Amino acid sequence: MSLLSLDARWRRFNDETRACPCCGRQFSGIYDIGFDHPSDWPHHPRGAEPFVKVGADQLAADLCRAGDARYLKAVISLPVQGADEDVHITPWVRVPDQTFYAYLETWDTPQVALPAPVTVEMANELPNLDATEVTLSFPSHQSRPVITATDGPLAEAQQRGISFDTLLDLYAACGDDIRPHLQRD
Repeated sequence: MSLLSLDARWRRFNDETRACPCCGRQFSGIYDIGFDHPSDWPHHPRGAEPFVKVGADQLAADLCRAGDARYLKAVISLPVQGADEDVHITPWVRVPDQTFYAYLETWDTPQVALPAPVTVEMANELPNLDATEVTLSFPSHQSRPVITATDGPLAEAQQRGISFDTLLDLYAACGDDIRPHLQRD
């Protein structure tokens, strides 16, 4: 048994039969964090639409073009200390044009080689998980590109994991403060 299982908040967070006494909200454990668009996207969110096109700018689920910038949606996996699972975060990264178009070509022609790893710029802020440099790699044709931080708090979180409290803080900073819903039965 891990120390995490002694935390009543963790048990409530993982009990899908428990309803929050104040609002009835239920949780079934770690859930992923996604971003609809890069922070620099100047138009309305995509929401449930398959894509947004405004002039030459386009936003789809995994690809974005805004002015001269090209973006890809990628994934960061952070282990949660004491748990057997990771939280997956899907931010956008700004990529060089050649990487964007090389990746796009692999969608229609799977036999084309995936792009080489490249240093990219994060296009969404991850609160308290800054990274000065990140590398984007392309593990397979069937999965999203993967972000690996080379230094800073994000690199440390990828290597050592994050605490349950840090996970709750991250959810709150991304707009879903669930801490009050886990305080009592």
